[in-house]
This record gives sequence, C-alpha cells and structure tokens, in this order.
Amino acid sequence: MAYAEKTSVSVSRTKADIEELISRYGAEQFVSGFKGNTAAIGFTISGRQIRFILPLPDKQAREYWYTPGRGNRRTDDAAHTAWEQACRSRWRALYLIVKAKLEAVEAGISTVEREFLYDIVLPDGRTAGEWLAPQIETAYETGQMPPMLPMLN
Repeated sequence: MAYAEKTSVSVSRTKADIEELISRYGAEQFVSGFKGNTAAIGFTISGRQIRFILPLPDKQAREYWYTPGRGNRRTDDAAHTAWEQACRSRWRALYLIVKAKLEAVEAGISTVEREFLYDIVLPDGRTAGEWLAPQIETAYETGQMPPMLPMLN
C-alpha cells in the first residue's frame, strides 16, 4: 500500500505545506516546478541549496486506464482521477520525507548536511548524489576507490 494512497490533500496544498514547513525551519528560499513526468522542489537552508526531484506517475500507464482484477477500461475522467490520486500520494510522501529530515535536524539527532547530502546542489548544478552515485557504482564494480584528485589522472 502506497503512503497516503487515499489522501484528499491536493498537490497545490501539499506544495504550500512544504513551503510553510521549510520556512518554519529557517529556509531562505523556495521554488517548485515540473517538466513532463518530473516535478522538483528546491530551497536554501543553513547556507545549502537543496533540490528534490519527484518522479511523477506516467499518465498513460496501464494502472490508470484499466481497473485492477478484471482489467476493464476506465473512462478518461476516471483514468485522470486515478492518476491525480497517485500524484497526491507521491507529493504527501515527499512532504513526509522533508518533515522527518527537518525534525531530525531540529532535535539535534542529525545535521542538514547528513540528512540532505544526496540532494545538496553543487556549484555545477548537479546534486551531490548525482555526482557521487556513479563513483560509488565504479568503486563496487572495480573494488577500487576513485582517485582523490581525479583531475590529475
């Protein structure tokens, strides 16, 4: 069962909830947007730019156009409603993630850097996770750590 799979909270309300939440914890900036099946939020907190990418469900996916079990075709409106519900669920899950991370920082359990490391935006526009993930993959494949100064290789 997906988190908040039956939520009635709209995507726009959840975006507003996220903005209010991060403002309460000291964020200095907030932005949200989407392109195709990808949404994003960004904010600045403790001098760090943070970006979350939220993959959105594909409107054309079979699960929205056909009922579970019998596989009856849904109407356009019913398919759109099912897709919107999936979007609302994902946005609520994102809210939950951000809230949990900020609560951990506020409680002194963790730090902004530890909680948001993967999502910190680097000077070249990539997140730390986008930069680091291929290096981790290579290290596991080769059993070798990446060079300390890759520009010297």
